[in-house]
Amino acid sequence: MKNFHVPLPDATYDHLRAAAKRSKVPATALAREAIEFWLRQQLRKARHDAIAGYAADMAGTPLDLDEELENAGVEHLMKTSNASK
Repeated sequence: MKNFHVPLPDATYDHLRAAAKRSKVPATALAREAIEFWLRQQLRKARHDAIAGYAADMAGTPLDLDEELENAGVEHLMKTSNASK
C-alpha cells in the first residue's frame, strides 16, 4: 500500500472527519473508499463510452446488429421491464 498526501479544503476535511466519527471508521478508510468508488465509476464510464463509440461507428455496416435480433432484444427488455413493475 502506498501513502498519498491530499490537501483538502477546510470544509471538506471537516465533513470527512464528522462522517468518520459518525460511522466509527477512520477518515483515511472513508477517503480511500470514496476514491476507489470514483475510479470504478470512471472505468465503467470509459468502457460504456468505448462500446457506444464502437456501436456508432459500426451502425449500418455488416457488423451492425441483425434487425430481427435487435427487435427481439428490445421486445424482451420491454416485457421484462413491465413484468418487474
